[in-house]
Amino acid sequence: MKIKRFVAPDMRQAMRQVRDEQGPDAVILSTRRMDDGIEIIAALDYDEALVREAGFGVEPPPARREEAPIRAQRDDLERAARIDQARAATAAAVERAAKSSAPATAAPQRQSSAALAASVADVVRAATVSPNNDAAVNGVRAEINNLREMLEVQLSTLAWNQMDRDQPLRARVLREMTRLGIDGDVARALCAELPPGMTAEQARYLPLGILSRNIRTSGRNFDTVGGGVTALVGTTGVGKTTTIAKLAARAVLRHGASNVALISADQYRIGAGAQLEHYGRLLGVRVFNAHDATSLRNVLLQLRGRHTVLVDTAGLAGNDPKLQEQFETLRATSDVRVCLVLAANAQSQAIDNAIRAYAPLAPQSAILTKLDEAPLIGGALSAVIRHGLPLDYTTDGQRVPEDIASADARKLVCLAAQLLKQRTDEPDDAILAERFGIATPAIA
Repeated sequence: MKIKRFVAPDMRQAMRQVRDEQGPDAVILSTRRMDDGIEIIAALDYDEALVREAGFGVEPPPARREEAPIRAQRDDLERAARIDQARAATAAAVERAAKSSAPATAAPQRQSSAALAASVADVVRAATVSPNNDAAVNGVRAEINNLREMLEVQLSTLAWNQMDRDQPLRARVLREMTRLGIDGDVARALCAELPPGMTAEQARYLPLGILSRNIRTSGRNFDTVGGGVTALVGTTGVGKTTTIAKLAARAVLRHGASNVALISADQYRIGAGAQLEHYGRLLGVRVFNAHDATSLRNVLLQLRGRHTVLVDTAGLAGNDPKLQEQFETLRATSDVRVCLVLAANAQSQAIDNAIRAYAPLAPQSAILTKLDEAPLIGGALSAVIRHGLPLDYTTDGQRVPEDIASADARKLVCLAAQLLKQRTDEPDDAILAERFGIATPAIA
C-alpha cells in the first residue's frame, strides 16, 4: 500500500493532484484544513489493517484522553460521531452517484445527481446543528465542508463524463471554447445558442460564428464620424496615452491639427503630462491641463468649436480611493463620452474587475489594446460579451498612428483562432468538469 500526503490551496486542486498521481482507485484516508490550504492523505492499494497500524482514523491513545477534561472528551466523541455520520453519508452518496452514472437516458441521471446533492446537503446540515456553537462544532463544520468539496468534485466529474458520452459534439464545443480562453459562464451561454441537431461539420464553424455575433462593436471611426469629446479611462498600464496619440493622429490627418485638442487630467503619474505634450508637439496639437471638475469645464468651454477633443485620465485600480474623485470630475460635464481602455494581455478576472470598477461611469464603449502581446484573447472577449460592452477600436502595437483599427468582431474571432493554432496544450478533464459540471446546493 502506498500512502502519500497532498497539499493544495483548495479541495479541487488537492483532489486533482490525487487523481493525477494515484488514479481513480485512490482512497482518501483523511482531510485537514491548514494555514496554507487543504491537506489530503490518500492511499493506493488500500489495506485497512495497515491503515490502522499507521494511525489514520483511529482513536487517540488512552493516556492522551485521560489528560483531557471530561467536557473535552465528550466534545471529541460528539465531533467524531458527526464526522463519521457525514463521512458515511458522503461515501454512500458518491457510491450511488457512481452507480447512477451507468449509460442510460440523460435526463434521469441529471435529476438523480441533483437530488443526490440535495440529500447530502440535508445530511450535512443535520450533522452540524448544535445548540452550542463552540470550537468542536466549528471543527465539525470545517470537516464537513471539506467532504462537501470532495463530493462536488466527484459529482462534477460524473456530470462532465455523462455529457461527453451523451452529447459528444456539445462537449467538443465546450472543450474548444476553453482552449480559446473563453470563460465557463460565457461558453455555456454560447453553447445554448447551438441548434439541438448539430452535425459534426456545424460543430466546427458554428461556435465561432456565434462568438462573433455576441461581440458588440460600435462602428465608430474618426475618419467618417464626428469626434466630439472622448475621455479614455482605465487601470494603470493599459495604454491610454498611446491610444490617445493614435486617435489624435488619425483625427489630424482627416480634419487638421487646428480642429483637434488634447486634455491631460492625469495629475498622479509622474511625467504623464509631459508624455502627452510630447505627442502634441509631434502632431502640432495643443495640450491643455485639467486637475478638477471646474478646470475641465472651463477647458471644454474654450474648445467648444473643436472637432475632436481627447481627455487622458489617470490609471487607477478599482480599489484606489482617488477613483471616486476621477468619477466626480468626469460627471461634472454631461457632453463627455467615456471610453474604457482594456488590455487584452491581462487576465480575464482582472479585465472583468476593471469593467465592474468603472461601471459607475457607465462607459459607452471600450478599446481593446495590446492584442499583439496577448497569448490568448478569449478572456478579454468573455469580459466584453458578459457585460455587453461595445468595442470602438483595437490596437496591436506601439506605432502611431498605424497600429489602431476599428473593432471588427470577425477579425477578433479569426485572431483568437490563429492564436489557438500556436498552442498544443489540451484542457485537463478536471478543469472541464469543474467548469461545466453540476453545482451542488450550498450548505449554511
